[in-house]
Amino acid sequence: MPPLPRSPDRELLDGDDIAPAELRRNLRDMAMLNRLAGGIGASVRAVGRLLDGDGSLPVLDVGAGSGDFARSLVRERSVRVVLADVRPDVLDIARDASQRTPGLEFLEADARELPLPDAAVSVAHASLLLHHLDPADAARALREMARVARRGVVVNDLRRSHVALAMTALPVLAFSRSPMTRHDGVLSARRAYTLSELDDLAADAGLRPVARTLGWWPRVTTTYR
Repeated sequence: MPPLPRSPDRELLDGDDIAPAELRRNLRDMAMLNRLAGGIGASVRAVGRLLDGDGSLPVLDVGAGSGDFARSLVRERSVRVVLADVRPDVLDIARDASQRTPGLEFLEADARELPLPDAAVSVAHASLLLHHLDPADAARALREMARVARRGVVVNDLRRSHVALAMTALPVLAFSRSPMTRHDGVLSARRAYTLSELDDLAADAGLRPVARTLGWWPRVTTTYR
């Protein structure tokens, strides 16, 4: 079977005109799917290992969505988290969902040009973000994450393959309520990078992989330094 080519199609979430109710449904679906194997728990563990008990600097969550990762990390560790997203409407949803969680800050920012000084955070984390970006922009985002993070970078994302596509599509189509989630969830598996492509992008940013969850799973968490 030939390799699965990377799709050039754009996800609905990357559009300019999304109805607020549909955006909220989509983010609720994503928070639910993030609780499955390879999601939030894998990110929290990887970031925790990089922190190694040091909470002196905040963690940066790039492309934070509804803030489900940030809230989980704060519950498990004494750390501050900066939630960054390019969409102000997404940040508004994250704020609403996080009112009872202390230690969170919110930052409207493009991953490709983070408005932070060098080494401003301990760890930079991105979950299900890079597949939204074309290679040049993904490499640029990784360079920015590497620049602002003192201890390392954690990337949690889908990987592209025929098997991973099937394994991703099944829970997305079975459990999602939003038509937007069902469309984007399947497309995201076709837009994802292979692990070798991801490592090449990271190398362009001066990063090398130091830890990785199961490479055959459809969603993989990689720690870079």
